[in-house]
Amino acid sequence: MKLQGFKRLAVSVVMTTALGTVMFVAAPRSYADDDHARCQRQIERAEARLDQAVRKYGESSRRAEQRRRDLNAERERCWSRYHGWWDAHEQRWHESRDWDHDRDHDHDHDNH
Repeated sequence: MKLQGFKRLAVSVVMTTALGTVMFVAAPRSYADDDHARCQRQIERAEARLDQAVRKYGESSRRAEQRRRDLNAERERCWSRYHGWWDAHEQRWHESRDWDHDRDHDHDHDNH
């Protein structure tokens, strides 16, 4: 009888430890995924504001330049955190810190 009780206790300890480990590992990952999605949304908003400023005030307007700086600041925040940045126009993450090259893309957006 005592051996069966010990086995049950051992199985219970192993299962509790495994469940605790899974929760410990999964919770931060879930939070990171949510934060990653938040970063993507922030960049999408900044890109939409830039597009709106270009349409309303012109490509080289002071307002468009400010929105470009805002967009680059959001990209920089994402880059610092994830070593990647979201391109809402292409609907993909970039793994190179090359958004300065995206300037041509920003200027060509009116033609799309």
